[in-house]
Amino acid sequence: MILAIPFPDLDPVALALGPISIKWYGLAYAVGIAFALWYCVRLARNSGLRPTEDDLGDFVVWAAGGILIGGRLFSILFYNLDTYLQDPLEALRVWHGGMSFHGGLTGVIVAILLFSRRRGFSPFALGDLVACAAPVGLLLGRLANFVNAELWGRPTDVPWAMIFPTDPAGLPRHPSQLYQAALEGVLLFAVIFFLARNPVIRSRTGTLSGIFLIGYAIARMVGEFFRQPDAQLGFLAFGTTMGQLLSVPMLIIGVWMVLRAPFGRPVPAPARAAGK
Repeated sequence: MILAIPFPDLDPVALALGPISIKWYGLAYAVGIAFALWYCVRLARNSGLRPTEDDLGDFVVWAAGGILIGGRLFSILFYNLDTYLQDPLEALRVWHGGMSFHGGLTGVIVAILLFSRRRGFSPFALGDLVACAAPVGLLLGRLANFVNAELWGRPTDVPWAMIFPTDPAGLPRHPSQLYQAALEGVLLFAVIFFLARNPVIRSRTGTLSGIFLIGYAIARMVGEFFRQPDAQLGFLAFGTTMGQLLSVPMLIIGVWMVLRAPFGRPVPAPARAAGK
């Protein structure tokens, strides 16, 4: 008999007020964005360079829009296209779930490019700040996946295997959400945190952004070896998964960015913003 750790009795709803309910997954997005704003402002404060605190306060709306649009669009195109072709209006029902990290990242990158061009500073300067904060959002998102008992792992006989209530097969599985939370969230944040303290690395604009892309790509590809592939896709070429394939371009671009940096010249902040 294979033993498994019972899945904890966790309610996907964090707060319910009458007909209004706030789920942990939505709360993870909100807290992740709020933390990113606070942390990026903290990093940018007193640097005397753009982006300033005011820039970051304005950008957070662009970032949230990029996450929502990009995450939803990639989920439709790469994971559930047949479903949305049968019912196009389902694309608007975001409360039913269906978000892709790779899409959210792409949306944020587009937002960074457009916002930075509008404000007149290098997008890599803004990207480096976002890269420092992003792993915390990933951590919270993976923990929310665990609470929702979704995106569980492959069958296993390890002592810490879990039987997820949403698994129709009822098999002991890797708690891969926690593996990914540790790799994409805790470990990646720690690596970038210590590298960001090095003034030489900070001065090579685009380096931290590249390290984030490399770190996430490796963490995601490793995590996918324990995660059950999406049922509608299964395994793809050479036994890979969609998550692994989408991470390959990230890895290549990240390596190129680290080798190519720095990008652009620092832009001094206006005197008022620099003196805050």
